[in-house]
Amino acid sequence: MKAFVRSQLYQHGYWLGSAATSDEVLQFIRRLKPMTSSRGLVRVGPVGDGGYLVPDDLDGITASISPGVSQECGFDTEIADRGIVVHMADASVSAPPVDHPNFRFRPLFLDVFESPTTTTLEEEVTSAAPEGDLLLQMDIEGAEFRVLQSASSALLSRFRIMVIEFHDLSSLFTPFGLREISSLFEKILKTHHVVHIHPNNYRQPTGLGSVVVPQLLEFTFYRKDRATFIDKPLTFPHPMDSKNVPELSDVVLPECWYKP
Repeated sequence: MKAFVRSQLYQHGYWLGSAATSDEVLQFIRRLKPMTSSRGLVRVGPVGDGGYLVPDDLDGITASISPGVSQECGFDTEIADRGIVVHMADASVSAPPVDHPNFRFRPLFLDVFESPTTTTLEEEVTSAAPEGDLLLQMDIEGAEFRVLQSASSALLSRFRIMVIEFHDLSSLFTPFGLREISSLFEKILKTHHVVHIHPNNYRQPTGLGSVVVPQLLEFTFYRKDRATFIDKPLTFPHPMDSKNVPELSDVVLPECWYKP
């Protein structure tokens, strides 16, 4: 009977499978509780989509790696205005929406292999700056999981700050998705702390009991050697947060992500 139901659902575009327990998902979420750093946060980029909260520690960054350009590059422009060269990659556009003397653009997708249409994170870093601290701002529509999982810890440690939008996080409710996503975040947490999380309100959250997971989350990671960090009570949204899509209802980070 289960095989028959699964087959019928599959023919209509659905797949029936087992689910992770709410306790398992909650245990993972609690590992990601944002920490407060001694450097504080500043907003870089516009109000709305394309603006992010980052640690106030941008001086001395050698270069910014920015895969996923699309039609908004306010964050990249402000970073470039600080004198930081921004290395942009996106094959979905022919050029950034604005020009800047500190922009370096290649019409390539970021992936785990090099080809005429793709590049890798390691190749981008090597060509951008063989030495020094870097900034990563990544929004690559789901490819972030395989790109980051394929990167070495040594490569990730080159990034003083990482701002990454993670997609389709409802996969956390499946055993396979929870294992794979947990593995990736544990890798990142070896070298970085989470210092901010902001839900993108383009899609609404999904829930399993009291555990609510936004579909799209923007994470800010800060390398552990750059500041002192404390675990103290936080409230969301942050005063500098703003909705990505003004005409849609806001998605506030659910309390299970930052409260015990």
